[in-house]
Amino acid sequence: MSARLNTAQPYVLGLFRIVVGLLFTCHGAASLFGVLGGAFGQGGTIPAGTWPSWYAAAIQLVCGALVLLGLATRAAAFVASGSMAYAYFRVHQPHALLPIENGGEAAAMFCWALLLLVFTGSGAFALDRLFARRSSADGERTARQAAVTV
Repeated sequence: MSARLNTAQPYVLGLFRIVVGLLFTCHGAASLFGVLGGAFGQGGTIPAGTWPSWYAAAIQLVCGALVLLGLATRAAAFVASGSMAYAYFRVHQPHALLPIENGGEAAAMFCWALLLLVFTGSGAFALDRLFARRSSADGERTARQAAVTV
């Protein structure tokens, strides 16, 4: 049973990354563009340059899209996880200790889910892997061509 689960691990991790990236991107899009219920579920958008909400939304949109696609996943997840840690400790935690009491469940869950992706990588279905295969194949071709021409 464990061996079968281990063979599925990269695929499940890839699906996990896609779902987390999509949800994170949706938060940024809602705040920046007023779609999907808008900023804070109240409709409308966050005024450009408003600290820290607008910057958080920009990080959510950009880093969420990168995580979703599997491009620079570890770096994007690191920045995104840090932004959620900041959101939790600066915005939510001063109201109460536990996330269930202070409305910080989403920030806490995103923080830890994204931190997990920093350490596990992108899993399957990531564009990083596609580009890595192409570049390694190109490197092998170049090495073969150099050996032939010498």
